[in-house]
Amino acid sequence: MPKHLLNPNKWIDLYADYLFNYTISRVNDKEMAQDLVQDTFLAGLKSMKKFKGEASERTWLISILKRKIIDHYRKINSKKGKAEVRMIYNNDAENEGDWLEEQVADPFDKTAEDTIQNEELGDAIYNCLSKLPEKQAEVFRMKTIEGYETEVICNELNITASNLWVIIHRARTAMAACLEDNWF
Repeated sequence: MPKHLLNPNKWIDLYADYLFNYTISRVNDKEMAQDLVQDTFLAGLKSMKKFKGEASERTWLISILKRKIIDHYRKINSKKGKAEVRMIYNNDAENEGDWLEEQVADPFDKTAEDTIQNEELGDAIYNCLSKLPEKQAEVFRMKTIEGYETEVICNELNITASNLWVIIHRARTAMAACLEDNWF
């Protein structure tokens, strides 16, 4: 006999505020947090038959919500991966790498100023990369600059895919702040 039972009629009253506060602290976007909580309730309704009663209703809903948040960040990161800008990080043309951007510049419309800016950006990126904790820097370099697949990075560094995406998120956040302070 299961220790805990589900009562979806009371989920909103009992858990909506808690789940929203949990989510907003992780996605920092009110509308997205509301959508993720709503998606959690919907997923909970769809998978009620799988509930074994071993965990409390709230714990079960939080575990669903955590997966929704991870999926949210995976979706964001996969969209970023579709647009690449090729640029030179060093003065050495043999050491090229990719930098993911929201918008892609026209590669055929390069001026001398663009080349200088790319070199300056490359220097700023490596400067900011050197300020990251060692593991964040290594994961960021392997994934974003060198373009290694997630599975390869996870195997080499002995981390899970979820851990990789958390590290990447933290590294990108730190890199963005550093670049904003030191390059823009």
